[in-house]
Amino acid sequence: MKMRDTFLKPMHPEGRKFVAIFAALTAALFLISTFLGWIGVGLTIWCYYFFRDPVRATPDRDGLIVSPADGIVSLIEKAVPPAELGMSDEALTRVSVFMSVFNCHVNRAPIAGRIAAIAYRPGKFLNASLDKASADNERNSLCIEMADGRQIAVVQIAGLVARRIVCFSSEGDEIQTGERFGLIRFGSRLDVYLPEGVHPMVSLGQTMVAGETVLADLTSGEPARSAREA
Repeated sequence: MKMRDTFLKPMHPEGRKFVAIFAALTAALFLISTFLGWIGVGLTIWCYYFFRDPVRATPDRDGLIVSPADGIVSLIEKAVPPAELGMSDEALTRVSVFMSVFNCHVNRAPIAGRIAAIAYRPGKFLNASLDKASADNERNSLCIEMADGRQIAVVQIAGLVARRIVCFSSEGDEIQTGERFGLIRFGSRLDVYLPEGVHPMVSLGQTMVAGETVLADLTSGEPARSAREA
């Protein structure tokens, strides 16, 4: 990897118009004040990094469930998947990954399979780190059906600042583990509902990398992991 690749990342096309707007405002600010102009430069760079879309090395073994988002594991608990997906009404293990405005916001599929259902539901814009955000906030939910018939739900949840959930996929699409399926603009959260009997291999506070960090293993009988701060 070249040194420049450490700092210069590809940008998702969704971000081009926003960077252009920030750049235009920056030019206007320079006409008013050099100080304000340099603040605009900083914000434009931040906007570019917000929409960065780096290449990821996704584990290629069957049965591995990867994180759908960059961020921090904020919740691990039992919860019923969104009713609009038509899945089981039994509580499943839900792992929530909270994304700050500094994380990459491109979302990736946690597992390979067929997208059996997509359901959008309008709602509030509470802080995405709160537990009740899963029920109250605007969300877009996907049900991915694996080859063995088991299903995983992945839910894009808008946050306090987020005002736009984008989904690139459609019902019936075949999707690969780590494949891009959407993004959320400006701070949000992703929930993953694991199949019955599958335990997370991550812990609260763990840093996640979308498409790379193994969240769970369908073939493992290992109990849920715990961790300590170090």
